[in-house]
Amino acid sequence: MSWKRLIALPAVFALASCGVGSFDPGVPVYRVERETFTRTVSADGNLRSVRSTPIVVSGLAQGPLKIGWLASDGAHVKKGDVVVQFDPTEMEKSLLDGRADRDTAESKILKREVEAVAAVKGSERDAKVARLELDVAQTFQPKDPEIFSRVAIIESEIDQKLAQHRLTHAQGSRESKETLARTDVELLTIERRKAELKMRRARQGLAALEVEAPHDGLVIFRRDNQGNVPKEGDLVWSRQPLADIPDLSEMEAEVFVLEADAGGLAADAPARVVLDSRPDVPYAARVKRVDNLPKPRLRGLPVQYFAVVLALERTDPAAMKPGQRVRATLTVDEKAAVLAIPRQAVFQRDDRSIAYRRSGGRFEPVDVTLGAFSLGRVVIESGLSVGDEIALRDPSQSLEDILRKETGATEKTPGGPKGP
Repeated sequence: MSWKRLIALPAVFALASCGVGSFDPGVPVYRVERETFTRTVSADGNLRSVRSTPIVVSGLAQGPLKIGWLASDGAHVKKGDVVVQFDPTEMEKSLLDGRADRDTAESKILKREVEAVAAVKGSERDAKVARLELDVAQTFQPKDPEIFSRVAIIESEIDQKLAQHRLTHAQGSRESKETLARTDVELLTIERRKAELKMRRARQGLAALEVEAPHDGLVIFRRDNQGNVPKEGDLVWSRQPLADIPDLSEMEAEVFVLEADAGGLAADAPARVVLDSRPDVPYAARVKRVDNLPKPRLRGLPVQYFAVVLALERTDPAAMKPGQRVRATLTVDEKAAVLAIPRQAVFQRDDRSIAYRRSGGRFEPVDVTLGAFSLGRVVIESGLSVGDEIALRDPSQSLEDILRKETGATEKTPGGPKGP
């Protein structure tokens, strides 16, 4: 607030009366004029690059991989340098187990094939014997009732039927044993394929134990929700992003605005960013994107923030690095040619907002309608006009009374029981 706009009241009014009591020349006043009202909010966050190359776990890996070694966060790397190495213990064990399972399955297949051949040959022998018995029974069947007894004829027919059944059973048994043997071999073949798949995955995992930098740059490992970077012993999965190699030629800032302060914040709003390491150098920026929903920044804390991405008008590669802390001032609302007064000039009386306007030698209370407000100023929608002079403190009370009320609580001495 410009002190030129504070008007000292002439001493000639010292004895004049006013609407709220005797005129006090010590009451500072403010002249109402049209001005540009700006509401800003503060936020903090970090720098990040607009473009970066992600470093991810190889898609050849199957199952979790344990980190055995990784480069330092923020280290400079060359193309082809190893950024992350994984522990090969589990992969090597998986490869050995797969080989053992494959060898076992192959042994079972060979054994079952031999057993199947023996069973089929046994069925073929049974079928030959049954066929021979049937031929004999048919060739030497007693049929003449004048020569053979009825009992002999009946027994011969029974023997013939029995031989026929034995032949049919032997033929069916041979087909069943062949089908069963094929099924057993197919099941064992599936086991062998599972073992071979296990071996192939283990080999692929062993081939993906090292993640290399795709090009020269600065390696920045990704943080989790608690801000922690990956470390030795952590488990990661196929295609999981671990780090980035940012393009340092163009940076942006991600800051977090309190939910209560984000009203009216929209894309393309102007902002100013300063680095914690260089607070004396401001960088102009504009709002690039505002999240649709607020989220907590820290687990367990209910305070919610809107994540806001700021596009910097220029990038200083010598001073700016990804992850650096920044503080930003964002312009949420800006109104031209409005009546804005200091917030201390507005008083609350019976659920009404009033200002004390000077009229001659008197201060008169005036109802005012409040609009947008910032930390120190508030827009007046109605009730005041350009050129009005208003009190910056309650003129109905002396300065001593106001100071006594403001300091009364701190001046009280706490009482206590007196000693004997």
